[in-house]
Amino acid sequence: MTFNSCHFYFWLRSVSSTTSRSTICYIMTEFKSQKLWGGRFVTGIDPTLNKINASIHIDKRMYVEDIQASIAYAEALSKAKLLTDIENELIENGLKQILKEWENNDFALTPDDEDIHTAVERRLTELIGDTARKLHTGRSRNDQCITDTKLWLRKSIDYLIETLVDVIQVMTLRAEENINVIMPGYTHLQRAQPIRWSHWLLSYAWSLKNDANKLKQMRKNVNVMPLGSGALAGNPFDIDREALATSLGFDGATENSMHAVGDRDFIADFLYWTSLTSMHLSRFAEDVIIYSSQEFDFLKISDSFSTGSSLMPHKRNPDSMELIRGKSGTMLGKCVGFLTTLKGIPSTYNKDLQEDKEALFTAYDTVTDLLVVARETIKTLEVNSDKCRAALTLNMLATDLAYYLVRKGIPFRNAHHIVGQIICATETEKIPIKEFPVSKLKNFSPVFDEDVKNIWNFESSVEQYKTCGGTSLAAVQQQIDTLNNWLSQSNSKQYNEL
Repeated sequence: MTFNSCHFYFWLRSVSSTTSRSTICYIMTEFKSQKLWGGRFVTGIDPTLNKINASIHIDKRMYVEDIQASIAYAEALSKAKLLTDIENELIENGLKQILKEWENNDFALTPDDEDIHTAVERRLTELIGDTARKLHTGRSRNDQCITDTKLWLRKSIDYLIETLVDVIQVMTLRAEENINVIMPGYTHLQRAQPIRWSHWLLSYAWSLKNDANKLKQMRKNVNVMPLGSGALAGNPFDIDREALATSLGFDGATENSMHAVGDRDFIADFLYWTSLTSMHLSRFAEDVIIYSSQEFDFLKISDSFSTGSSLMPHKRNPDSMELIRGKSGTMLGKCVGFLTTLKGIPSTYNKDLQEDKEALFTAYDTVTDLLVVARETIKTLEVNSDKCRAALTLNMLATDLAYYLVRKGIPFRNAHHIVGQIICATETEKIPIKEFPVSKLKNFSPVFDEDVKNIWNFESSVEQYKTCGGTSLAAVQQQIDTLNNWLSQSNSKQYNEL
């Protein structure tokens, strides 16, 4: 039968006062042995503290990593002659049995399983007896949990990079499909200059590509093994940490045990990354919300990523994009919250750091969902090329008129001023700028000639931006080719080699 601290307290009150102190201490020791750290305590932990102290409901998702690291550590203990070959094999087989139990949903948690490390060790002891108690030799939960977390995050980064690659690939495909669609480009939400729709979409592809490259660098920073640091002072046994690191796929081992067990910079980095990436997705979502409104009607979000109104039957709401926009604030909150937790902690491990995994797992789960929703929304977006074209207005070519003057030898600042005066005159006289007579244009500058009529063409306008990064057909196609080359490399190489 399993007792908790409340059961024990009421049992203790019922014990005869003549019961010897040594007997009670012995019984209490047996009771407290269920806690890894319970040997020096006389009374049980308060139930409410026990509740907030336990992290098993959060960190149990690291069961694979905990078992993986434990198998590797048992092998290191064996090489250091702290386990016999038979004991090592017994531990490895027991851990593999536990892994199967987790995978088959057969692993039964108990009230005394504080965390995944406690749960696995407790079950291993049940399976193989006292040999299991040797596994923790020289190891602390301080270096154990940070190792598990790095193993988990390394795997998760790989999946996120794959997901980002998928999103960018969909963006690139849609950009190529719609490369001839011309639409207004905006600054300050005001019509600015004509651009290709593909140029707009690819602007977000480049943001996500930068996010993917940041993840690749982050993976390298994460991939340094803290196992073997102990609680804070290091490992007193002859453990080959470099060999242990290699066996777990790490690039090397940490250099300072105190830093290793207290370091959560890599989690802060990841939380910042999720904040930045979700912000990019949020800005994209805001554009899609605007462009899919009836006032613009450039885009139509598919039924699968839209919702309706419980009151108004005609409504078509862009909830998928609004949720992306809203949850980006949650991502920022997780980052700021965890940084606030970190700021006042003294050196090495403190229990405050247990807050890391709730923030880490929530941020990972959320940003993964946002990327998938964004990918599928982009894949199914309908582009209304006629509406995009109809939104183009001739005053958007005012900059082209200034460039015309520049090509005639007028300094740009002067040209800008001249065109501003012309715009003012056309508005006063209520004459479309395209129809403003050349004779009147000459009143503003003698360099105007009949060839000025050639600038009133939206295709010609976008095609003048041929330099790298521009919105001409060739420049946009160059972007697509560059991204496709990057996508090909990302699909064919290990992420940590890129």
